[in-house]
Amino acid sequence: MKKRLPAILSLTVSLLFPASCFDFSSSVSETSSLSENASGDSSLSQSIETGSGSSYEESSSEDSSSYSIDLTSDPYEDVDTDEFYENYTPASSAEDALYRSMHSLMSGSIESQDQKPDSLSYQPMSSSSYVRNSGSHYDEGGNSYSVCDAYGDYAFTVYKGGGYVTLNEVAAYVYAFGDVPANYDEDTSSNPRKSGWGRYLRLNHSYFTCNTEKYKYEPLLPDAYQSSTGEGNKLYYEIDVGTTGTDCDPSYAAVEYNDGYHITRGAARIVYTRYYSSGARISDPDERYVFYTYNHYNDFQEYLNYEAGFGEMFGNVTGGGTLSSNTDCNPTPYVETVRENIYAF
Repeated sequence: MKKRLPAILSLTVSLLFPASCFDFSSSVSETSSLSENASGDSSLSQSIETGSGSSYEESSSEDSSSYSIDLTSDPYEDVDTDEFYENYTPASSAEDALYRSMHSLMSGSIESQDQKPDSLSYQPMSSSSYVRNSGSHYDEGGNSYSVCDAYGDYAFTVYKGGGYVTLNEVAAYVYAFGDVPANYDEDTSSNPRKSGWGRYLRLNHSYFTCNTEKYKYEPLLPDAYQSSTGEGNKLYYEIDVGTTGTDCDPSYAAVEYNDGYHITRGAARIVYTRYYSSGARISDPDERYVFYTYNHYNDFQEYLNYEAGFGEMFGNVTGGGTLSSNTDCNPTPYVETVRENIYAF
């Protein structure tokens, strides 16, 4: 099966450097939500459909150099999708990832994702606390982000605008770019049969209230804005993580997230800080929190900015509470981490 570039994207694409983003230049009208317009010192560029999902780019108001990609040299213009995935290799550059997303083709690993994070035999500690890697390693004008392993050595790279599905890569992407991969659609009713992304379509990108008065079993996430009190100054958003099913919550079927025909959303989510309560985007990754929950907000683990790096679990079931119960609940608090730069390259 071959895919051709949609007419809406038959244009010259500008890559802006060092604006840490892709700016898709076209005659398509600009689209952004009200909340996106409150983005501090930066201005939002156009939002262009890539498959079923949308890619939201943020452009710096400062001057930046640019170069153009002539789409007549697009390496995926006449790609056979079945052959592409039969001989699959991940994207090799930010430019490669951009071309792929134009055709709803993946950039990262396409391995099945178990609900639980990978287990590590070693994780860096400091004074009995987990270390959160405070370093960052951007390249290609801020459009690629290199992730290290627990020892600080190179592990993998994620590219802005690429498609990703595994927990490790999606968590790294969200941490690095403060946004979702190209294969995500905020519309939770989207159908994979109607999306170019097919079985790699992932759903949900919505405001997470952190309303612990209504959901008493949920632990309070750090610095979460509380509308009732005005406390906290960060707004959290949530996205789905597509797993092979859950065995910890009987409310959710233990089936594959997306079989190419239907999506069963399950109980796994990434929850992350996207905005300050003022409406400004959080641009510094070290100011950003990224958490993973696979029992539907009962318990969380912090992403520590290295491969398979997740912190100590905290929350309701950890504290001995009954799953999703507002009466028999005992959410333990967020477990603080120590921030150190562990990059060795």
